[in-house]
Amino acid sequence: MKLRPFYADWAGYNRRWIEGIRRLTPEDLALPVPAQRDYETEPWPIWAVAAHTVGPRVFWLCDVFGEPGAEETPFPGETPGWEDDLSHPRTVDELVWAWASTWKVIEGCLDRWTVDTLDVSVRREEPGRTPEVHTRQSILMRMINHEAYHLGEVNLVLGSNGREPINPWPGSEWQEGAARSLREGTAPQG
Repeated sequence: MKLRPFYADWAGYNRRWIEGIRRLTPEDLALPVPAQRDYETEPWPIWAVAAHTVGPRVFWLCDVFGEPGAEETPFPGETPGWEDDLSHPRTVDELVWAWASTWKVIEGCLDRWTVDTLDVSVRREEPGRTPEVHTRQSILMRMINHEAYHLGEVNLVLGSNGREPINPWPGSEWQEGAARSLREGTAPQG
């Protein structure tokens, strides 16, 4: 059995991120997101957080698990990537491309991977670090949680600055009689 039915709503969350990004102004994208990072850095602007949020899709699925599609995204290889260059602010169009193109990588996995292959694992070795073992399931959950974590950061900054947050769960999409495609696919909200 393919995985898409188990992760169906993820497509809707991705679409709502994209819709939210599309309505951001250059001033909104430049708002700093004060947060603790794994390394010393200045606060990232919203555009960098939004780009960073989807970069791991390519890292984990393509670089670590060997899935195809990286070359069709802004993250075709070595890190740091364009999302890490704070001196080059990214535009709404670039961010939308990052979200849409990396979603295609995820869709490919959800269409190819099955329930029986969720425990396929990869050993990740990096100089100076203890080797890690990751399963397909653990990486899918990691990406979902990573995206939710950073949406919280972005929404806190947007709301604190009087901007409309990105709503990941608009009630109208779950109302009785609402089209499943609103939650699960790429259908725009009517």
